[in-house]
Amino acid sequence: MICQQCGKRPATVHMTKIVNGQKSERHLCEICANESGELQFVPGAFSFPNLLGSFFSGEAAPGVPQVQTLRCPTCGLTYQQFTQVSRFGCPNCYQAFDPVLDPMLRRIHGSTTHTGKVPRRGGGKLRVRRELEHLKEQLREKVRLEQFEEAARLRDQIRALEQQLGG
Repeated sequence: MICQQCGKRPATVHMTKIVNGQKSERHLCEICANESGELQFVPGAFSFPNLLGSFFSGEAAPGVPQVQTLRCPTCGLTYQQFTQVSRFGCPNCYQAFDPVLDPMLRRIHGSTTHTGKVPRRGGGKLRVRRELEHLKEQLREKVRLEQFEEAARLRDQIRALEQQLGG
């Protein structure tokens, strides 16, 4: 996408404004966005690791060792180092820092479970699991309403999907 103002450079700043229910969008390059005065870019003022680090207050669940003592046994990364670089050292860091990740994810996302969109191509099993949850919820409702024929149909669908996941 090309900048809407200069028509020369790629648009890297996308602004959406909603004023009195009227939505407007502008797609500008960084230079035109600076000249418009609506956004101010200060080189070096923004740091992604600093932004992520601000979410890590060091809270751990009760009964969990102090965050200062947390260390990944595989790569040796400490929690303090993690808050500075905002990157894990290895896949085992997820388990090593799990006690402090859950509260942080709840603060940021409101949950520790992804409930957003699932890609059609890559989300095969996740899509089936969500369908299973939906069918089980419908089954509970049909049983509660004593609609047993419909409940039996849902039960058969659930079994078929469970076999699909297991096999």
